[in-house]
Amino acid sequence: MTTATDTATGGPVLELGALGMDTGAHVLVAHALRQRDPALALRVRGSHPELGVHLSGWCRKRGLTVTSQDGEHRIAPGPGEAQRWRGAQRAGASDPGAPGAVVAQPSARWGVAARGALVEAGAPEFYFPLSDKAALWADDAARLYATALAAQWDPNEAIDWAAPFELPDEVEDAVVQVMTYLVENENAALLVPARFLGQMHPHFREVLQCLAITIADEARHVEVFTRRIALKGRGPALSTAGAQASLKTLFDEPEFSVASFLLSVLGEGTFVNLLNFLNTYAPDPVTRQICRLASRDEARHVAFGMSHLAWQMAQDPDLKYRLNAAVERRYDELASTDGLNEEVFDGLIVLAAGAFTPEAVATGYERVQRLKQEMADGRRARLAKLGFAPEAAQALAERHTRNFM
Repeated sequence: MTTATDTATGGPVLELGALGMDTGAHVLVAHALRQRDPALALRVRGSHPELGVHLSGWCRKRGLTVTSQDGEHRIAPGPGEAQRWRGAQRAGASDPGAPGAVVAQPSARWGVAARGALVEAGAPEFYFPLSDKAALWADDAARLYATALAAQWDPNEAIDWAAPFELPDEVEDAVVQVMTYLVENENAALLVPARFLGQMHPHFREVLQCLAITIADEARHVEVFTRRIALKGRGPALSTAGAQASLKTLFDEPEFSVASFLLSVLGEGTFVNLLNFLNTYAPDPVTRQICRLASRDEARHVAFGMSHLAWQMAQDPDLKYRLNAAVERRYDELASTDGLNEEVFDGLIVLAAGAFTPEAVATGYERVQRLKQEMADGRRARLAKLGFAPEAAQALAERHTRNFM
């Protein structure tokens, strides 16, 4: 390729040789158009037999006009390609710190374009039910995503699955029952954010990224809890109707912020206490490793829920009443269920006891009761941090599902 200025006409000349528009010449034409003085025509020459036809079609799509004579093709000066982008919209700004980077209500026509991109007029509208910043934003989303990305762990590398241990059958059964319970809870914790992810406008990319890695965390937890169940040749244990009913209320909640509140602030916050308890009292090194790593992930999920709720409550003071109503509604729906799986509760006592003696079991029972109190205290503290009065925080903490999650 050569480009030179023809002194007779004052316009640049692009020599393409035998290169055709269908084999890459369009890249050189576009480059030459960007480089030339916009007041001058671009003259294109080449020996490809279809050059004139292909160049004419290419220019027409871009609002450019081209005339051909004696093997030379002249692309006229003027607004040209800029005509195509008349009416285009800038989709916020790529830099999240720039003024107006994240708008309150992004256009449906921005669709799945990158934030900050110039979106051509006439682009199709995408329907995103969650397209209001006040309904889903969290100031800490970008930081939490970066933290989660750095803290990702590989189950094959992070857990010593070959660590030697043997447990009495009844103790192994207790571990398997607790792990079965953890799997079903983590299935719910995966599916609830997944339900909302596809409803969110991609303009709020930090929130999407944070939820996507949360879903990846939960998928990994399901994997490691399932692998622990099978580690000594057993299959999953019992899943009760009451436990399933409790988790279904999370899945059925239609509002993102309310679902985040019930799942992350109340349920997963309680789950962190449970995983830390198992890290302390589990009878084998593999279970302790699993629970220690999972608890770190869950703490980030709680942090996102708290950040999101703090943001939205500042925008929508009435949200507090909807959260209160959701807790009451869920409490009433689950009033006739049996709460926590009895076998899970007994399994926790066995693990906390460490032995089958009256004294050890009494200690195990006391430790589980202390765990339940720590869960309630944690719920109350998080509710208070969100702005609930002490009496309201106490009442809501006490009315949380007996199934922990």
